[in-house]
Amino acid sequence: MTALLAASALLVATGCASDGQSPPGATGTPPPSASASPAPSPSASPAPSAPPAKGSVRVVRTVAEGLTSPWGLAELPGGDLLVSSRDEGTITRVDAETGKLTEVGEVPGVDPGGEGGLLGLALSPSYGEDHLVYAYFTTASDNRIARMIYDESRPAGQQLGAPDTVLRGIPKGVIHNGGRIAFGPDGMLYAGTGETGETGLSQDKDSLAGKILRMTPDGQPLHGNPQEDSVVYSYGHRNVQGLAWDREKRLWASEFGQNTWDELNLIQPGRNYGWPEVEGKDGGSGDFVDPVAQWDVAEASPSGLAVVAGSAWMAGLRGQRLWRIPLAGGEPSAAPQAFLEGEYGRLRTVLAAGGNRLWLVTSETDGRGTPEPGDDRILLLEVR
Repeated sequence: MTALLAASALLVATGCASDGQSPPGATGTPPPSASASPAPSPSASPAPSAPPAKGSVRVVRTVAEGLTSPWGLAELPGGDLLVSSRDEGTITRVDAETGKLTEVGEVPGVDPGGEGGLLGLALSPSYGEDHLVYAYFTTASDNRIARMIYDESRPAGQQLGAPDTVLRGIPKGVIHNGGRIAFGPDGMLYAGTGETGETGLSQDKDSLAGKILRMTPDGQPLHGNPQEDSVVYSYGHRNVQGLAWDREKRLWASEFGQNTWDELNLIQPGRNYGWPEVEGKDGGSGDFVDPVAQWDVAEASPSGLAVVAGSAWMAGLRGQRLWRIPLAGGEPSAAPQAFLEGEYGRLRTVLAAGGNRLWLVTSETDGRGTPEPGDDRILLLEVR
């Protein structure tokens, strides 16, 4: 408890923008091995036509409510959702039509605290055959990624198989644990990590902290990665919690700043994104990759990210708003727009829902919000 209080005090002293600028209140059956494939090139395809400079978004309906510290979200075949609870260490199925919540199981070994716990979720690219759910979570010793068979034929609450760890040893901290995972268009697994408050880890290529990682579904490095026998894909990150690809297979990432600038980055393999040497744009020195867009930390503190209808959509925690960034190739085509400002509180996760729709997850019960009756919620949005 003394250590936790000390860490919380450090948060206040440094003005940490990691999650809102205030302190926080066995082996399974593996899938077939994936063969190595080259990393997608961010400039391999011509830029698509830019979306309109202005747009709008409307809330179609509230899909579910009464969730506790929701974090990761994955859509099942057929449209239902799986959502993780950071603090409870459980995964819940959400009926996308009725909003019914059914706990499918608890992930063993989750050690919640600070910004750690059960974080990102992703479905195997071969989910229809292997029924594997991937989870990024904090244990007593590290952050790790494991996969579990989701067996819907078993009784509710007992539908998750034993975790099969595919990657361990990601440094953990009270703050900056990253946590977003997603499978890319190349079929490989990507993860955003944080530097745990130890800023030097971001520039240490031998550390998995403060990085974007790329690996096979079995957690192995790919020969097409920047470093041989390493899952490190890019470095110099502070705390990455948003990963998304556009239709040209470019990878985008949202990142928390400290006291000055939050960032939207276009990720290039092997490149250095600057932290802790620089926050936001560095003036074009060429040593670091500049963000394509940046925000004052009070307006964003970004977590989830999705690309829908030619725009990046970024969920803001402290900013309590959803940002739209229209894209033209690898650059914004117009100034970002803010939606839903203050209407639903802190926004944690945004996920493409097919066509011009988005799933959006609120984050008022994470110890930093002000929960109201019904919190937390999953919303369905329509882009217009």
